[in-house]
Amino acid sequence: LTAVVGERALPASIAERLANGTIKRVRVIGQGTAAVAGQSAAALLDELCGGELDIDAVVATELSGFQLRLDMSDTLAIAVSQSGTTTDTNRTVDLLRARGAAVIGIVNRRASDLVDKADAVLYTSDGRDVEMSVASTKAFYAQVAAGALLACAISEAAGLGTPARRHELLGGLRTLPEAMRRVLANRQQIADAAQRLAPSKRYWAVVGNGPNTVAAEEVRIKLSELCYKSIAADVTEDKKHIDLSSEPLILVCAAGLRGSTADDVAKETAIFQAHKATAIVVADEGEVRYSAAATINVPQVDPALGFVLSAMVGHLFGYEAALAIDASARPLREGRELVERAVADHDGGDAVLASVRTELPAVARKFADGLRDRVYDGHLEASTAVRLSGLLRDALDPNPVETYATSTGKVGTPSALIDDLVAGLTQAIEELTRPIDAIKHQAKTVTVGISRSDEGVLDRALVQATLAAGPGRDVLSYRTLKVLADLDPAVIEVTGFTRYQIDGETISIVDRGGISRELQSRVEHNARLVGTKHRVADARELLVARGRRDGRIVIFVPEVKADVCTGITLLHVRLHDRLPADTMRGVLQGYDRRFDRLVDWVSETEGDFDQSKLGELPVDDLLIAPISETADLWRS
Repeated sequence: LTAVVGERALPASIAERLANGTIKRVRVIGQGTAAVAGQSAAALLDELCGGELDIDAVVATELSGFQLRLDMSDTLAIAVSQSGTTTDTNRTVDLLRARGAAVIGIVNRRASDLVDKADAVLYTSDGRDVEMSVASTKAFYAQVAAGALLACAISEAAGLGTPARRHELLGGLRTLPEAMRRVLANRQQIADAAQRLAPSKRYWAVVGNGPNTVAAEEVRIKLSELCYKSIAADVTEDKKHIDLSSEPLILVCAAGLRGSTADDVAKETAIFQAHKATAIVVADEGEVRYSAAATINVPQVDPALGFVLSAMVGHLFGYEAALAIDASARPLREGRELVERAVADHDGGDAVLASVRTELPAVARKFADGLRDRVYDGHLEASTAVRLSGLLRDALDPNPVETYATSTGKVGTPSALIDDLVAGLTQAIEELTRPIDAIKHQAKTVTVGISRSDEGVLDRALVQATLAAGPGRDVLSYRTLKVLADLDPAVIEVTGFTRYQIDGETISIVDRGGISRELQSRVEHNARLVGTKHRVADARELLVARGRRDGRIVIFVPEVKADVCTGITLLHVRLHDRLPADTMRGVLQGYDRRFDRLVDWVSETEGDFDQSKLGELPVDDLLIAPISETADLWRS
């Protein structure tokens, strides 16, 4: 393995400088997850070299901002990047090379900027695999493995350390895949801990020691990305000096710890528990010294690599915690579904409200039960909970409209109550929703260039038709464009459009095209923003719907500036009657996570979900009908 690494990433010129001692310093640089993975490479290299080289892991911008010297010809920089286009890392590489430093890249993407800038490259996988708006874990594991191999090659070239220790480390790397499979086999225990302990805790932290500090930093990133929380990462002993008063959930990364160090961490964990913090410990199999709310055991591996299994448990915990938080919104989604169904089935606010009141009590009970059980404590804002509780109470009162008017100070009408109820449900759902396949407010696209973030999106026919209708690219979020692109396979053609401008609670028509020119619009006679358009404006989310009166299929595309909906582009479309099951799955997954929601509904009663049925059902029903009704088609 070291021979392969040497051949790929350690050219003779760098190996010679290591051997003759002209390279005295090694700096491992990167940003975000890459910087954290770089910490593991630096730690392993320092251990292998026995302290004979000056080795450090530095965030790229910190090195370029504060640690540059005029002459850095004695420095070897290892630049870690998934995309190879991270601006901060590449700028630092330019500054280092201009000062005489040698640069080795650990990078995934061929033909990227970092590949061109580095003296040599160790690739982490084959082909272009840039991931955007997701919490990538494979990049971290690949970078850790590459860093370990490169550390062995560098220490060998420098004549430092022992072949025996390198052999042990490489042997440990070979055993890691099987150990990781065993962690995966224990996923249910991790899921149980996440479901039981994560939703009710508002404050979270991750701690570790030695190599496990790398795991703590990496898990902090993934937990933050998946669960939408600001999370602390500390050395275990420091946690008792910082914020135990918040009674946080603390994930303790302790895999690979032995002897007195493990004893010390066990004492710290006991302190956490004594201060009403909720500790979850990741420890080697056979460990019994930890007192915690949950202990996740992992196989014993080389102590220098145990942190990888801590990180893996943390990754799985974050995924399962996000699912558990998201699941707490299910009763609220059911409530919104029944309101939307009532609006579709009935004319007039009185009829809609009467229909809603027959099924709403079950939703209100589930929500109240969740509040009492503290299910929502960690993630639902108190103001949102109070508002929604009040609206549910008003809607179920014997005199709902009058009660609503009294409690809100607004003019009481059935439509106003329904609109406010939907808005309250939507706000609560947004606060609880954790879309694990896309990350809100993600900045990763910046690292690969704004133009690349639109690849595979702007060229879709439905996206092009939307832009041709007139909304500027600046008012269409990337998320909206992505949903349009995912819907594209379901659409035969766009037959017309209407663009609306929204100003507060009023709406007006800006432009029309195609069949829309021949159709009457309620907006022409009533400029008040109500009904479906009001819901789209509030949620700022794209919606596929069927016209109540004419049955036409339309797509509402929100136009948003500064988080405010300033307009809506309404597209009239013709949909395919049927699609292949795999294609339909992609369409549903891209649109409001309907595939995941459908699987959840069906699995609750059927156990298994037969995906092939997606190819047998009408496309419009799969996109528009309430999930609860669609799920009935899978009932045995």
